[in-house]
Formats: sequence, C-alpha cells, structure tokens
Amino acid sequence: MRRRYVRISVFTASGIVYVYPTMSDKTDKARSIDLEIEELRAFTRPTSRVTSSALEDRLYKIFPVLDHGFVRVVDYMGDDTSIVQAARVSYGKGTKSVRNDEGLIRYLMRHRHSTPFEMCEIKFHIKLPIFVARQWIRHRTANVNEYSARYSMLDREFYIPAPEHLAAQSEVNNQGRGDVLRDEEANDVLEMLKADAARSYDRYETLLNERQDGRIINDDKQGLARELARMTLPLSAYTQWYWKVDLQNLIHFLSLRMDPHAQYEIRAFADVMYDMVRDWVPLTAKAFEDYRLNSFSLSGPMVSAVRRMVSGEKVTVENSGISAREWRELQAALGLSD
Repeated sequence: MRRRYVRISVFTASGIVYVYPTMSDKTDKARSIDLEIEELRAFTRPTSRVTSSALEDRLYKIFPVLDHGFVRVVDYMGDDTSIVQAARVSYGKGTKSVRNDEGLIRYLMRHRHSTPFEMCEIKFHIKLPIFVARQWIRHRTANVNEYSARYSMLDREFYIPAPEHLAAQSEVNNQGRGDVLRDEEANDVLEMLKADAARSYDRYETLLNERQDGRIINDDKQGLARELARMTLPLSAYTQWYWKVDLQNLIHFLSLRMDPHAQYEIRAFADVMYDMVRDWVPLTAKAFEDYRLNSFSLSGPMVSAVRRMVSGEKVTVENSGISAREWRELQAALGLSD
C-alpha cells in the first residue's frame, strides 16, 4: 500500500515546533503558515550589516497577488548606501551626505552604470500560476528553486480571472487584450475555466490513485508516478519558487513587467514587488521611476525631429524621417496630437 500523508512536526531554529496539516486541511494549513511567519519575525539576530527598517517590517510577511498567489521577502542584502559604497569603492557610510548619495545614485541610473546596483540582492518566495512562471523564467539572470511536482502533489488551486480581466484578443496587438467580454460571454468563459480546472484535478488524483489529503482511491491500483500525472494539469495551476536576484536585474525585470503593455497577471506581481523595492532602496526607486519607469527613449531620428519642432519647424509624420509607429509613440510621449 502506498504511503499516506500525515501531519509533520518541524523544529525551527529557535526550538519552536510547528505541526503541518494534511493538504486538504486549509484552515489548519493557514494557521501553521501564520505561526511560522510570526516565529520567523520574532527570532532576531544582532548584525553589523546594513539593514532597511522599512523592509525589515515586511520580512516574511505574505502579500496576496491574484486569487491564490502571493509574494514575500525572505532575505536581502544591502541598501542604498551599499550602492554608493560600491561606486566610491569606500568603507562604511563615509562622510558624504544623503543628498550627495542621492545625486550619485541618480547619476548612476541616468547613465546606466549598472555594476553598483548589482551589489544589492533580494530573495522572494512567490506563488504564481504556471503560465505566469513560464513568462517569468525568461528573465535568466536570477537564481530559481521551484516546488517539485515530481516529489509532491500540487494543490487544488487554479487561477480564475476576475470578470473585468476577461478580454477578447486585441485587433492591433497579436500578444495583447482588447475589449472586456460582455456579461453573458464572460460568465460562460468563467464557468468553462472553473469546470476544466476541477475536471483536470479530478483526473490528476485518479491518475495518482490518491486524493489531495493522502487517501488512496483504489487499493488494487498502483497509480501513475507524480512526474507523469502532472501532465494533465492546466497552465492555470499554481506553483511556487524562491527567486533571488540582484537589484540591477530586478530593475530590468520591473521596467518590463510594470509596463502597461505587460500581461496583467505578471504585472500584478511586479507592482507588489516594487512596493517592497521602494521600502528597501527608496533613493534608487525614485531614480528608477524618473529615469526608467516614467521616461521615454528617443532614437537618433526622433531627437532630430524634436529639435526641428523646438526650432519652430512644422514637422509631420511624412517629413519627420521616422516610421509611423515611432511617430505615434513620439506624439504620445510628448502629449501632442496630429
């Protein structure tokens, strides 16, 4: 007979014991997670390293994203002063003022001197839909350790979009959304998504010959290996991972995934993560907003067109020397109309 899931007692660093419940016991499971977070936050150590008091307040706490996802910070290294130290190749905080530190950070960001930002690192624990994870993993400049569906069963949790996020395919963008679906069609889509998710998980349990709570379905059957049974689950199923990244590559990730053109689901995670970054490195975050997030890059021909505009010349898309798409982007960035 196959081994069943049991409650597991885990000893933590400070000697407190937690009892982890079966997978189906959601209430007890939530309590165990809350207890773990409380204990981790209560167990402090003296350190001579720089710390961020605002980020320390967020450490280990779970911040919900989407319907079942979350983001939490589990570790970090450095702060704004670490970037300044690296740039000046000095020791300690030195004698420079905060104003000078801010000026240097803004200079580094403005001129894309990225190496000093790589001296700060942060580690997140993230729970996210598999289809979001497949987009996310394209950012290859981080360290990732993902939940193993070969070793453990996945939970019966699937991403079901809120009605306001159910939209038709965009008519002008092959990888974007258009108008929100009308009520009747949106309701039909939601019911199909929910039914497909439930049916796929039922099939997953049948293939494994095991319920989520560890009960064996049929003692006369062996059940399929977890590494094979997971193939029946949809991309809306949730996975989890630890994601460690330096600040420079995190900034690049955020600049792409907080963009209005990014898919809503990954943008929701990026927005929550950026709130944490602002607490962690506020001077860097402000420079990032000014020089990356809310800025606009001009090509050489665009700069030439703007100079002609400033000199009083009437510039149109026909005589601008740039493509129609670039012209629309320039007009939008400058707040102009044709």
